[in-house]
Amino acid sequence: VTMVGNVSSVATADAGEMPRSRHSTGILPYQHVKALIRTGEIQASAEIPDTQLQPASLDLRLGPVAYRVRASFLPGEAHTVQRKIDELGMHQFDLTGGAVLEKGCVYIVPLVERLALSEGTSALANPKSSTGRLDIFTRLITDYAVEFERVVSGYEGPLYAEISPRAYSVVVRQGSRLNQLRLRRGTAAYGDAELRHLHAQVGLIDRSLDGEDLSSGLPLTVDLRQTAESRLIGFKAKKHTGLIDVDKVGFYEPLEFWEPIYDAPNDAIILNPDDFYILSSKEAVTIPPDHAAEMVAYDTLVGEFRVHYAGFFDPGFGHAASGGAGTRAVLEVRSHEVPFVIEDGQLIGRLVYERLTDISDKVYGVTIGSSYQRQGLTLSKQFKAYP
Repeated sequence: VTMVGNVSSVATADAGEMPRSRHSTGILPYQHVKALIRTGEIQASAEIPDTQLQPASLDLRLGPVAYRVRASFLPGEAHTVQRKIDELGMHQFDLTGGAVLEKGCVYIVPLVERLALSEGTSALANPKSSTGRLDIFTRLITDYAVEFERVVSGYEGPLYAEISPRAYSVVVRQGSRLNQLRLRRGTAAYGDAELRHLHAQVGLIDRSLDGEDLSSGLPLTVDLRQTAESRLIGFKAKKHTGLIDVDKVGFYEPLEFWEPIYDAPNDAIILNPDDFYILSSKEAVTIPPDHAAEMVAYDTLVGEFRVHYAGFFDPGFGHAASGGAGTRAVLEVRSHEVPFVIEDGQLIGRLVYERLTDISDKVYGVTIGSSYQRQGLTLSKQFKAYP
């Protein structure tokens, strides 16, 4: 391990070599992200273990200090993030032994990782699945950024997480992983014709797409209908609960934090703007090992609500060969401004598919410890199974 300033990167004999690719554009799979660590395009102040690399993304870790700030911000083309922290910061505190991030407050945390991307390589961030299911609003910020979550081609510099817990106050610490980064070369998103062809080959969802417009992505609908097997159709976050430690797994009793939703008169529910809901899609989704997908988080054309904070779907999600055989999407839903009625079968979001530059050497599934393969209506991994 060599040190660059106070940043370490792994140097090897083949540091200048990249794995071969089937395509020159697309999302970088596991083995290509690993190569970027070797070449120093991805750096960190601590070693990056292999468990931090997902099938088509890299988990990002919180650093040792956090800043409480008065308001969310974007630095803009003329400023660094640290400059804005100095202007808007209220106080800073240590995360090494763990600390509480309070509901309704805004925090900025410098991350352990930083980037030195080559021209033509860019990145996009999203909250991890468990982060979204806890209603932790998390966004990536870079120096001189004019957009959240996006890292421009050739960016060199530090990374920061903006964190604002919405439903629960949470405990985090140095090394906690709340968001993840996808890297790409060019773009290879699929439109209508490509999606239909891929669906014919793989079966992306378990229903026909005849006559549906796929130009903006694969349509998903919400499931609010009780079945003979289960009356459960969703969960609503309780207010005034205890703390949740984001690094604990299978620890918390669901009913201490969630109100199960069993009753949906006329197969419909009213979303209260003050409440946070966990629902699921009617469709079982499949992501083949040479593709990835992202949920469009907010589309005013289908309603005044935001769905799926954690939008990344990994290669192998729901794929039969990796133990999936179709997996329903769990949806994190919060209404905007006004109460809004959603009905069973209503369009609630779209999946945008994009090919990888090559088949990933690591695919989502039980063999790599993925938490949500073959999930039904499932809470985040911090909770015990329910019922």
